[in-house]
Amino acid sequence: MLGVRVIHRMLGLERTVVEAAEIAADEAGEYLAVAVRPRKKAARRCGRCQTRAPWYNNGGGRRWWRGLDLGTLRVWLHSDAPRVNCPVHGPTVAAMPRARHGSRFTTAFEDTTAWLAAHASASAVAELLRTTWRAVSGIITRVVADRAGALDRLAGLTRIGIDEIAYRKGHRYLVVVVDHDSGRIVWSGEGRRKQTVEAFFAALGPQRAAALTHVSADGADWIGDVVAECAPQAVRCLDAFHAVGWVTDALDEVRRHVWNQLRGGKGRSTTESKAFKGARWALWKNPDRLNPQQKATLASIQATNRPLYRAYLLKEQFRELIQIKGDDGRLLLAAWLRWAGRSKIPAIVKVAKKIRRHPAELHNTLDSGPSNVQRPRRSHRHPPPRPDPTRLRLRQPERAHRHRRPHPRRPLPTPARPLTTHRHPRKQQESPKWLAQHAQLRRFAA
Repeated sequence: MLGVRVIHRMLGLERTVVEAAEIAADEAGEYLAVAVRPRKKAARRCGRCQTRAPWYNNGGGRRWWRGLDLGTLRVWLHSDAPRVNCPVHGPTVAAMPRARHGSRFTTAFEDTTAWLAAHASASAVAELLRTTWRAVSGIITRVVADRAGALDRLAGLTRIGIDEIAYRKGHRYLVVVVDHDSGRIVWSGEGRRKQTVEAFFAALGPQRAAALTHVSADGADWIGDVVAECAPQAVRCLDAFHAVGWVTDALDEVRRHVWNQLRGGKGRSTTESKAFKGARWALWKNPDRLNPQQKATLASIQATNRPLYRAYLLKEQFRELIQIKGDDGRLLLAAWLRWAGRSKIPAIVKVAKKIRRHPAELHNTLDSGPSNVQRPRRSHRHPPPRPDPTRLRLRQPERAHRHRRPHPRRPLPTPARPLTTHRHPRKQQESPKWLAQHAQLRRFAA
């Protein structure tokens, strides 16, 4: 029986007796079949509440549970599964010390699968553990439900962010609440509506809701009204990510308007419109991430299409000023709103009016700075390798550098009809103080 004892220790079976073990084979290959049974103190307990209950019947016979692989062999545990008459849940399958109720996998297998699913895709985890994608999804659901009751994620919340995220198709949304201090998701509910936010505050409770100091959101009324009612003392902040997204969408609307004018109508295409279509990425990306070709495209837009380039400068300036806190950020925001209001670009003027409707929330963002976008933590980065003095270093011969000549790009033409809300546009000069503040952006674009 030495082999049985070794298998018992290697599989980590607690409160379980190993009766026999043998190697069998099926269409998928060889596997290790281990016959087990619960110990006397762990037998005849309800699978739901772990309460001792009298025997009811033999159930459906022997059941099999998939365990962690032992080397190259798959491991299957099989045992009788009688039913007990629980005083609370009625006739229920008896609890198995090695598996969760209603599962065909061992607890160790499910815990390992859940940990891997948090660091890799479900398809990769299914291929590694030799199971199916649906099995991985069910395991995640059971592990989360099991651990959720033992951990109070809503304890100690002070700075939170509320946002919605789409999943699947058909406009299905989840309301997600994140803790800004820990960077973890603490609650989620289905449906992008006021009742979902009310359900979160009902689960939080009035005492813990009174401890909230800052709440960031995207400016939606169905979120702000509930926060004002359930946590009136909390400082409401406009999420900087969504604010920058509003301005970026306005810039893209200007780009599409210019593109439609260049191609001459819906369904048509010209050489100028084809060349202009690739300008989207040059306008969207941050200046420090532009490649040489995109820089040339941006310079061409500056020379041939001043309204679009002005909208680009407004987008970049707003992205920079949202990172400046305090009184300086408020002064720059007021100057940006004045610049956007007299830009004579309908999409920019519209987004400026939208931002003006949330002055208090945006000022609180400039003062406090919580955002619903979580940056990657530095602890996940690998440290640089240390130099090894004993390693032999061979000097490689230098290669002749080949200079690549950039391809000439055709300048983008100006649309026949200017983007303006007035019949007779008039060029307005910015103040010298404002031009001095944005000289760096203009020098880079030039």
